[in-house]
Amino acid sequence: MKVSRKDKDKLNSILSVSIDKLDYHSNVEKVLTDYRKKANIPGFRKGHTPIGLIKKQYGLSVKVDEINKVMQKALNGFLTDEKLAILGNPMPIEQADLDWNSENLTFDFEIGLSPVFEVSLKNKKAINSFEVDVDSKMIDDQIKNMQNQYGKLISKKTVEEGLEINGIFTNEEFGVNNPSTFQLKNLKGKSNIEAFKNLKTGESLDLKTKKLFNEDSDLSFHLKLNDQNKDQVNQVKFLLNEINERQPADLDQNLFDKLFGKDAIKSVTEFKDKLKSDAEANFVNQTDQKLLNDINDYLIENTKFDLPDIFLKKWMMNAGENKLSEEEAEEEYIKSEKGLRYQLIEAKIIDENEIKIDFEQIKNFSKDLIKIQMKQYGQNNPDDKELDSISERVLSNKDEVKRISDQLLSQKLIKLFKSNLKLKNNKVSYEKFIEMAYAKN
Repeated sequence: MKVSRKDKDKLNSILSVSIDKLDYHSNVEKVLTDYRKKANIPGFRKGHTPIGLIKKQYGLSVKVDEINKVMQKALNGFLTDEKLAILGNPMPIEQADLDWNSENLTFDFEIGLSPVFEVSLKNKKAINSFEVDVDSKMIDDQIKNMQNQYGKLISKKTVEEGLEINGIFTNEEFGVNNPSTFQLKNLKGKSNIEAFKNLKTGESLDLKTKKLFNEDSDLSFHLKLNDQNKDQVNQVKFLLNEINERQPADLDQNLFDKLFGKDAIKSVTEFKDKLKSDAEANFVNQTDQKLLNDINDYLIENTKFDLPDIFLKKWMMNAGENKLSEEEAEEEYIKSEKGLRYQLIEAKIIDENEIKIDFEQIKNFSKDLIKIQMKQYGQNNPDDKELDSISERVLSNKDEVKRISDQLLSQKLIKLFKSNLKLKNNKVSYEKFIEMAYAKN
């Protein structure tokens, strides 16, 4: 058995696999012998069918299977030994005159080679990075939300501005049966507002869904509609269960203790400082993600290399279960080219900077993520045994391992980029940041 390589150009090669009888014959004989032991052929006892009949009936198909196994092993071994970085998979070249009855056979494969290129992390023009300005209004709004969350509900008899309307939206035809809470200010149109003002606890109201709420997204939220039925549900019934006034909790030691633990915060100033530092830390993930996206775009734009695009388009036509037309493959290639380029760039950066991720790192990183999540629910000091147990449960899911591994890699890359690339920091409001971060969407 011999594998040879012939380069068409820097990005495309032909691999030829030459196979002779000695490479597959013993395996074919073994398989056919096993067939003979198990074969149930009329006129012969099980295991006593003449081997000649077995070979006549199954010989060629077994030979084809065994040659394909030998050929695949030879290809994989050659790619590994030669350390060839390829894109896609080797693609067989059709041979119209192939004779499977021949003892010696040669098969040719097209391969697309990964390009050789350099990645520079020395940029002349600074890349914009962003920091969200956590201003006093944001902190005050957060405090109001916390006071409302931990406040008291006082029952009222009539619907008025500022009160919480609590009830159930139903539509039997579309399976809507959703409890919801909102205020008059969320409703659209005077007629809707007046109808709710006249509603008493325990009474129902028939409503048209069109222009029921100020925001279109509120309708889907309050009725729990999906993309399939949101345009079909035209009417709902609303049953009023409660009318409540929410009395905010006092901004005192009792609230501080509920939020952060006994005596962790002892004054309004400390409370505001804590909320500010927590908010700034939380925004880092969002600003880092935007920075990473912008750096990805910069690297793709400024790292020039060619791809074996003709090979890749041809490979895309035949790689999936359903074959694509030339036009479909062209369209798919256009969609995936940018992602492929970044995968190659990222792989080179990881290799050149010896970035490694092992399971112990993933485990420790998962525990950090779990601690952050538990903190949001007021569990500030989970013990190691509890963290280990939750982490073990999370990491038993392969999809979670992949997700957490990707997050850890992003964190390592952003640290590398911040250390090497020239960045220009910009402090912006949260609203401005969101506008920029999702402008492309």
